[in-house]
Amino acid sequence: MIRNPKAILALLTGLNLLNYLDRYVVSAVLPRVQAKLDMSNFEGGLLATLFLIGYFATSPFFGHVGSRGPRKGLIAMGVAIWSLATVGSGLANGTLSLLAARALVGVGEASYATLAPTLIDDLAPQDRKAKWLSVFYVAAPVGSALGYIVGGFVEKAASTWPWPLFQDGNGWRGAFFVAGGPGLLLALSCLLIQEPARTEGPNKLPLLDSIRTLGRLAQYRTSVLGYCAYTAAVGGFSYWAPKFLFERYRMELSHANFVFGVITVAAGTIGTAVGGVWGDRAVRAIPGGEGDVAAERRRVAVYLRICAVGSAIGAPLAVGCFLSPSPAVFFVLVFFCEVALFLSTSPINAAILRSVPATLRASAMALSIFGIHILGDLWSPPAVGLLADHMPIWLAMMSLPAAILLSAIIWWPRAGASRAVAIDP
Repeated sequence: MIRNPKAILALLTGLNLLNYLDRYVVSAVLPRVQAKLDMSNFEGGLLATLFLIGYFATSPFFGHVGSRGPRKGLIAMGVAIWSLATVGSGLANGTLSLLAARALVGVGEASYATLAPTLIDDLAPQDRKAKWLSVFYVAAPVGSALGYIVGGFVEKAASTWPWPLFQDGNGWRGAFFVAGGPGLLLALSCLLIQEPARTEGPNKLPLLDSIRTLGRLAQYRTSVLGYCAYTAAVGGFSYWAPKFLFERYRMELSHANFVFGVITVAAGTIGTAVGGVWGDRAVRAIPGGEGDVAAERRRVAVYLRICAVGSAIGAPLAVGCFLSPSPAVFFVLVFFCEVALFLSTSPINAAILRSVPATLRASAMALSIFGIHILGDLWSPPAVGLLADHMPIWLAMMSLPAAILLSAIIWWPRAGASRAVAIDP
């Protein structure tokens, strides 16, 4: 059994890295997939949409079940499903089969992404919850970047492999095989986790009652609505960035993926770490224990202010990225833009978890996943793709900074927000 809290955190963080690698490898090879399967930009964007439909449609179920019983079996099942489906993406022989495989990747990732943060929240000491979450979520930029780097490298290398499956422009299939394989080996390790004691007893409310209760919590609503706008922008940006570089600056695809990936690792790691440390230091100064409702509300307000500052800085930098006259200028601006945007990674998840009663945290995480995707990056990749079918891609992507700015406006705490009273289920 894996009993050490830091060992469990390390395992979950490693799996989260694979989670994001599998998610973003499709962006790295998208131009090759489009060329081989004769897909428009809109259809290419639908690959992200179908992934997210599988992701958000099943996350409330996993969150509700996880609130009532053991979570490690559901997590292991999710890792196995998304890994098998990633390998299956490499076997797709047409647009429909690829769309179906990406939807199954979303189902598997929904179980993991919903339940893993609740385990960490139960494991982490009270004054280091944001820091522990930042360790877990630093896998998002690192895994995303590895998706770009591994996808670009393997696609180029696989085209020279002697097997017929990878020849004639099919090197992109190898990228999916390499991305999905490790998860299959690690899925069983989740069953060895000794689950921590929950802060409170399991949730006994029916699913609809849980949703209604969460909807009445003002700070939870604010957290999720701002996250929706943020996710729409970041989802569209990250999905189309490699093709933006490939098409606007005529960069070689593997090189564009490599440079963008390295910058995402560096900027995302710095931004996530700074956001986690900033959040912990800011809330440490607020008196009151975990059961103090007023203190918890003030802590959530602090987390949301950090998120708002990051988005307010990131929005104008994103405008500069898409107007950049050269890839060198783009890469400089995108580094600082990503640092600002990744400041929110740990604080927003801490805000979501701390703005609700402890018995509803798994359901709150699941409902937030549902919300940010159905109102965020479910539609932004195909929408940007549709615009790019009818205008230059740089102009199509100029819609994204407006969404970043909207998240800053929503997240900025209003007067009295920190005095909101929690609703006990």
